[in-house]
Amino acid sequence: MVRRRLSWILSGYIAKQFLFWLGTFFFSLLGIILLITLVDLLDKAASKNIPFGTVVQLALMKLPFLAQEVMPFTILFSGMMTFWRLTRSNELVVVRAAGISVWQFILPVIAMGVLVGVFTVAVLNPLAAALYSRFEVLDAQLSDRKNSVLAVSDRGIWIRQADSTGQSVIHAGRVSTIDLVLFKVIVFQFGEDDEFLGRIDARRATLEGSQWVLRDAWITTPGEVSVFEERTTLPTNLTPSKIQESFARPETISFWSLPSFIKLLENAGFSAIKHKLRFHRLLATPLLFTAMLLLSATFSLRPQRRGRVAMIIFAGVLTGFLLHFLSNFVFALGLSAKIPVIMAAWTPAGVSMMLGIAMLLQLEDG
Repeated sequence: MVRRRLSWILSGYIAKQFLFWLGTFFFSLLGIILLITLVDLLDKAASKNIPFGTVVQLALMKLPFLAQEVMPFTILFSGMMTFWRLTRSNELVVVRAAGISVWQFILPVIAMGVLVGVFTVAVLNPLAAALYSRFEVLDAQLSDRKNSVLAVSDRGIWIRQADSTGQSVIHAGRVSTIDLVLFKVIVFQFGEDDEFLGRIDARRATLEGSQWVLRDAWITTPGEVSVFEERTTLPTNLTPSKIQESFARPETISFWSLPSFIKLLENAGFSAIKHKLRFHRLLATPLLFTAMLLLSATFSLRPQRRGRVAMIIFAGVLTGFLLHFLSNFVFALGLSAKIPVIMAAWTPAGVSMMLGIAMLLQLEDG
């Protein structure tokens, strides 16, 4: 059979069909997710007497993040519906009879999928991260629980903790995470109503049990002469796990800010595996969307036979959820440092891509 080039008109038509179904599934899923989120938040707010308007605001803040998480499924369902409708109406049958291969007429859909992936990473992700960060702060306030106790900057880390006299703010220039030792430590102590009580400058501080042990410390109290102590202690309720968990979650940091934040974490001596994994997962998004479209084509381009349509669609959906489960499993291995971060982030998209290409090659050859 003589192969022909796909015209721009036909390419535009197929791309428009895909964008139509993408918008349909995307906004439909957004509506369902919003309702579920509202119900969940209303259940939590019932005992707190939180106004309904505040609950709606929280749900809308969380919505972009959840929309970003379900985008692979949106792409999969949109691709399946696009190819299924074109096959059912015999439009793709005519196109293939005209000498146009499978790879040619799925190219416009893949191009749209890549563009949607780039848009998701470059535009939707920063918006979702900013709103989700705000959501976590408000949710922590409404739930009467403390949010993050730690912040990192290019000059070190800041730790905020409560004690019997009020609260303390600890600054350290560098951290050793092996035994959790702080170096070049400055402690600012505050009482009630943010009254400044004093300052401690120490060479190092070690977390031992329920206290910080400060070495070679100068203790300064307002109106008094500084006192030197070789060893002094500061009560704390922090643990190494609490400190590590207090960093900003990767989901609350935009794609554009992740590289600099990862560098800050590593310079401060902390592990940045979670943030690296999140960054590479976002980088792999266009490839993952392409893989979802290839898989959707393999399940939707087959000849329509009575009684098999529902089974084929079910098989495609099941494959998508199976890949999602396997992806989470591989990501868990990456978080536990069982496999390299880059492998954990890129393997799901790469395996899905190879599976889709292999199935399409079999379909085309057939």
